[in-house]
Amino acid sequence: METKHRIVIADDHAILREGITALLAGEGDLEVVEQVDNGKDAVRAVATHRPELVVMDLSMPKTNGTEAIRHIKKRYPDTKIIALTVHKADEYINATLSAGAEGYLLKDDSLSELLTAIRRVLSGKRYLSPSVADKVVNGYLGQQVVSHATTSWETLTHREREVIKLVAEGYKNREVAEYLSISPKTVEKHRANLMKKLGLRSAADLTAYAIEKGLVTR
Repeated sequence: METKHRIVIADDHAILREGITALLAGEGDLEVVEQVDNGKDAVRAVATHRPELVVMDLSMPKTNGTEAIRHIKKRYPDTKIIALTVHKADEYINATLSAGAEGYLLKDDSLSELLTAIRRVLSGKRYLSPSVADKVVNGYLGQQVVSHATTSWETLTHREREVIKLVAEGYKNREVAEYLSISPKTVEKHRANLMKKLGLRSAADLTAYAIEKGLVTR
C-alpha cells in the first residue's frame, strides 16, 4: 500500500480549508490529517501528527501564520511549509521566507498551482507563486537596493508582535496573558515597550497600526 504524505491545513476560512481538503482527497498519496483555524493550533497539530507539510495562511486570529511558521521550524525543522495568503507586499514575502517557509502561494492562484507547489515542496524544492517570484528575484539581484533600513515593526520582538496582534483583536491584558502563558504584568510591559517603539499613544492607534500591517481585519 502506498504511503501517504500527511498534511495539515491552517486557515481561518472553513470553505477554503474544506476546498483544499477535497482537492487533496483525489490524490492517492496525499492525506489531510487535520484542519485548524489559527496559528497556535497549527503548532499543536504538527506536534500531534508530525506531518510532512503544512499549508499555512498568514492572517489568522490570535497567533498569525508567520509566528506559527517560526515556532514550527524551531521545533520541527523537517516539516515543510507553504504559505497561502492574499499578501503580495515585500515585507510579508521576506518575513515568511525568513521564518523558514519553503513555499509562498497567493490565494488568487489556481488549485492546480497549489497542487504543483505541494509536489515541488514535498520533493525537497522551493516554490514561489509566479506573481511574486519576479519580486523576490529582482530583490536579490538588486541586492535589496530598495531601502533596507530597519523599520519600527522590525524592532519588535516576537513576543511584542504576538501581544500587539491580540490586543488589536480586542483581548484584555488578562486574556492575552492566559493565551500566551505569561503574567498580566509581563503583558503590560510588552505593551508599553511596543507602543514606545512604534510611537503609538492609545489603543485606537495600536488597532489602526495592526490593521495597516494586515495583522487584523477591520
